[in-house]
Amino acid sequence: VCQPLFQNPTGAMLSAERRREVLTIAREAGAFVVEDDFARRLVHEDAGPLPATLAADDPDGVVVHVCSLTKATSPSLRVGALAARGPVLERLRAIQVVDSFFVPRPLQETALELVGAPSWSRHLRHVAAELHTRREALATAVRRELPELELRHVPPGGYHLWLRLPQGADEAAFASAALRAGVAVAPGRPYFSAEPPAPHVRLSFASVAGTGELAEGVRRLRIACGEVLAGG
Repeated sequence: VCQPLFQNPTGAMLSAERRREVLTIAREAGAFVVEDDFARRLVHEDAGPLPATLAADDPDGVVVHVCSLTKATSPSLRVGALAARGPVLERLRAIQVVDSFFVPRPLQETALELVGAPSWSRHLRHVAAELHTRREALATAVRRELPELELRHVPPGGYHLWLRLPQGADEAAFASAALRAGVAVAPGRPYFSAEPPAPHVRLSFASVAGTGELAEGVRRLRIACGEVLAGG
């Protein structure tokens, strides 16, 4: 399972060389790559041209591509899409029919009306501009107010920043202190399949009222830093 574009939680993108390597390894192993393209519609306005999907570079049916309208529209619009080639497509189609039978028609009609409307492109441009504004506000506030937290990469897409805590810091304690201060952050450990090399936290800038709320959130995280990281 791979998120080649604005990976959650780091925001990283696979390089062209790495993309070819992933497809080659999967093809030689007789395996599939499930491409989770969740963030393509969450690109920021300063991102520049996006790379094509992995599926676009795969003539052999190795890639199963999945995406959704949910992130760029509403949590209630649970409509996704799956694209595949060859025998795997027929197998997945049969499983889908047995498992969920069909997407409810009202949701289908809503999705079709939405993406077919002239305002759809305008909506995506607005999302791109707003995400860029919020990303810059949060990154600036973190660097100014929370120098203990290392921000190595500012992604031009997605809705979160990935921060490294000082070595030896207790990320669970930090998350608990942040929650007591009124801010919910995601500890980094669950994002690793093995033992993490360092403590991390993920900060999201999507579900807020605006940049003022982000600034207040960082101010409250300053309290959590003082509580948990004061001793190093």
